[in-house]
This record gives sequence, C-alpha cells and structure tokens, in this order.
Amino acid sequence: MFSRESRWWLVRNVARLVTSGWHRVEFTDFWLGDQFCSLTFTLGNLYFFACAYAVGFDTDPWTRCSQPSHWGVPFLLTTLPFLARLVQSIRRYADSRLITHLINGGKYGTGILYYFSYYYWRHHGGARGPSFVLWCLFGTIYATYASSWDLLMDWSLLRPHAKLRFLRSELVYSSYIPLYYCAIISNVLIRFIWVFYIPTSGPSFALRTWIAAMLEMLRRFQWNIYRLENEHLGNVDQYRITREVPLPYSFDDLSHDTDVGDVDDEEEVLEHKPVRPVAR
Repeated sequence: MFSRESRWWLVRNVARLVTSGWHRVEFTDFWLGDQFCSLTFTLGNLYFFACAYAVGFDTDPWTRCSQPSHWGVPFLLTTLPFLARLVQSIRRYADSRLITHLINGGKYGTGILYYFSYYYWRHHGGARGPSFVLWCLFGTIYATYASSWDLLMDWSLLRPHAKLRFLRSELVYSSYIPLYYCAIISNVLIRFIWVFYIPTSGPSFALRTWIAAMLEMLRRFQWNIYRLENEHLGNVDQYRITREVPLPYSFDDLSHDTDVGDVDDEEEVLEHKPVRPVAR
C-alpha cells in the first residue's frame, strides 16, 4: 500500500470489477472478485458502522443499528461481490461458449439466494418457521455447491486415477502432502459454518458472526495457495509456461529435424546452433 503503483493497480482493478460485463474477463478480474467474496462480513457491516457513527457509539448502536428490519442495504452490500462474479461468469460464457462458466455462475447465484434467505430469516426474528427452513435449504445447497467447485475445479483434487488418493498426479507442494488433506477437510467444514447460527444457546449472535468471518478469511487464505497452484499447473499443461528448463540444454539432432525454420526466435541460438529447451 506504500507503493504508488500498487495503489493504482488496486484502484484500476476494483474499477474493472465494478464494471464487470463491459470488458473481457481476465485472470486478475475473477481472482480479485474471489477475494472480495471473502469480505462479505466486512461489506455487510459497512451499513452498521455508518449507522453507529451517525447515532453515536456511546448510545448502544448495536441495539439501534442491528434491527432485523434494517436488512435491505446490508444484503445488497454483502452480495455485491457475488453479483460481480455472476456477471463475470456470464461474460466469460458469452466470449468462450464454455458451459463451465455458467455452472460457476450458478454457484454465485445460489450464494445470493442463500444470503437473501439468511437476511429474510433474521427479518422474521430468527424464529423456527418457514423462513428458517428456507435458509437451511439454501445454506445446504450453496455450501455443497461451493465446496464441490473448490475441490473439483478450483483445486482439481479428488481425481479418480491420481497417484495419491483424493489428490491429483501433479503437485507443486509435494513435500507437504498432509496439508492437502487438511485443506480438503477444513474447506468443507468452513463452507458449512452457517450451521453455527442454528443453536439458540451459546455465544452471542455478534460473536458467532465474528468467528465465522475470521474462519472464512482463513479458508480463503489456504484457497488462494491451492488455487494459484492449480492455475500454474494448468498453464504448464497448456504450454503457456514451462515449469523448468533443465541445464545444460538438450540439443536436438538436426539430421532428424524437419522443421528447424519454425523454431521461435527466443529458442534459436546457443553457440550458433539451433536448440530447443526441453521442458519436463
């Protein structure tokens, strides 16, 4: 944040996030959108902070500003990242015609329905009625949908023919295999953290919300590590990058090479001989 370039990068890409749908979606766009999806607690409480500042922090703002009837603005602020990611998914489908992007968009649409049912349940006082059943239904669907996407698509784990059970054949962090299994379990558990609100006894609602928000940020922290690992391996598989170039370089036998003239400029000459780095 002390770097001017970093601040400008953040402002520029947040502006692209706000205007999702108007431009082609790149990796930075949907990655930043995913980060904002972990800030739903912060965004949803902007209204509470503004209200508490207006009425005064010494006048019990929790009672005055957290009334269930005041749920419209917090709901809108909470679901803004999900709406941006939904629009991005639709735009990516329009550009590529890959049905996978619509399936991903369905996850964010389900997330919006989940938060709507959550705020609707709170609007009715948190009673055990139809609104409670609706919230539990959408909570289960969204948590199952999102955790499945995390493991199968964002992390590319649970491969049926992988060398390591429930993982995949290629791993960057091969020295930390147990952490992959810990990440699978903890990711699913934190996705279902909403059940923490169901018991009528125990910690206060405010404390439960804070604990859930902290756990979600920790979940996204580990999600970033394995998501970027999977992105890197995907780039390697599609020959957009190479994981390593061994030294010394291996030279092709020119007597068996029929397309020497097609070698890229950056791979042409080493000691005045055409070469090709061999990527493993």
